Amino acid sequence: MRLRKKRIAILCAEGVEDLEFHVPFMRLEEEGAEVIAAGLTLKPVRGKGGLEVIPKVTIASLAPRELHGLVIPGGWAPDKLRRYEEVTHLVSALHRDGKVIGIICHGGLVAISAGIVRGRRATGSLGIRDDLVNAGATWVDTPALRDANLVWGRVVADIPAFCRELVSALVEKSKEE
Repeated sequence: MRLRKKRIAILCAEGVEDLEFHVPFMRLEEEGAEVIAAGLTLKPVRGKGGLEVIPKVTIASLAPRELHGLVIPGGWAPDKLRRYEEVTHLVSALHRDGKVIGIICHGGLVAISAGIVRGRRATGSLGIRDDLVNAGATWVDTPALRDANLVWGRVVADIPAFCRELVSALVEKSKEE
């Protein structure tokens, strides 16, 4: 229970990659974190594989100072989420505050739109490799990596490595607080 009393949001929207949402959610809960699903609205959303996610809060209602971290799962949701100012402002604010941000697969699209990838190492789905490079990131083809406060995962098959790196980063950050 290394993340007890830590509040971590996971973004969700229609088409979120089911496993990239649910597995980190459960893994962080297993470590004692309060994990909250955050959506554009409070209406239930369906993942790519059909699993339902019921947002507990709206993204617009999240206060960066109340969060210890954020997870941006992939799927089709990031392309929708990146279009909303409340999403990019939240991601930018958390990054500016040095909070841990986990980004997997297509989640990098949100990080690009939030302007936080320039000069950083990154991974994700090969489908967004060019987007990351064009936004100024250095592409690394590896299952998971950490660059300062950003934790990156490549694809669904790499969820275990992503979760290990994410939990490790959050635990290290909590020791600094």
